[in-house]
Amino acid sequence: MAISSERVEDLIGTFRESLKARGFEIYPFKVGWYNAVVSGAHQLSHSADSLALVLLSTPSMFERSFLPFVQSQRCEAVRDPIDQCTAHTVSSSVSLCFPDQSVDVSYDYEMLPSRRPKFLAQTAAHVSGAAYYYQKSDIPNPPWGDRKMFGVCIHPRLGGWFAIRALLVFKDVQVGEELQQKDPPDCVSSQEDRIELLERFNLRWRDWSYRDIIPTEESYSPQQREYFLTPPGQRGALLRQWGYLTESDTEKQSSTNKHFPKDEPC
Repeated sequence: MAISSERVEDLIGTFRESLKARGFEIYPFKVGWYNAVVSGAHQLSHSADSLALVLLSTPSMFERSFLPFVQSQRCEAVRDPIDQCTAHTVSSSVSLCFPDQSVDVSYDYEMLPSRRPKFLAQTAAHVSGAAYYYQKSDIPNPPWGDRKMFGVCIHPRLGGWFAIRALLVFKDVQVGEELQQKDPPDCVSSQEDRIELLERFNLRWRDWSYRDIIPTEESYSPQQREYFLTPPGQRGALLRQWGYLTESDTEKQSSTNKHFPKDEPC
């Protein structure tokens, strides 16, 4: 089914609003835009004009979705609670908004048998126009020589206070030429600031200062910061202290986090 750019918004509008109320954002793009900038090993096995969405969590997700999800005691002992919350939110919203569509959903934590990620999250965010992916290659004559420096996405409103959670591809929806690719806002434009950003992210990432490389409209709440700064194996106890888990739930989460640690709050 081929649709115009106006029809794209008609198709995803209700889905967008449903997720926005829960602290998530979506950005549409064509699979071809993504495949054009990644290696063959990372390309998506969908046609170039297939409609895709990248899903971001904003700071409000923690209070709007995560804490209510944990309190509902739907957590399983085999997966990280944040991942479970995201998957539950997406699957329920997809079922409600797209009952007649075939939607392929990949999450940021999922891996292929080859141990490659199912999709390159920061690349997807960049080609969709959601957030600019700053890399070493964006800096002429970088000062680090041959040292490996990982890139990082910066959102124009949220800075680094967000996370890329999922990729959705509509298997049977083809987008016409009216949907034009737009570059993400270049909010860290000077070479000096880009150097500072990559140094904060690679050398001092634990202090989270890279997230504030630009002024932001939102950031993590004190409670959310406490949660992510707590070692993974102790987060279940923290949730119990806050009154969101029972003692048996805490034991499950402690066991889960020993096997599936997530040190990075993104």
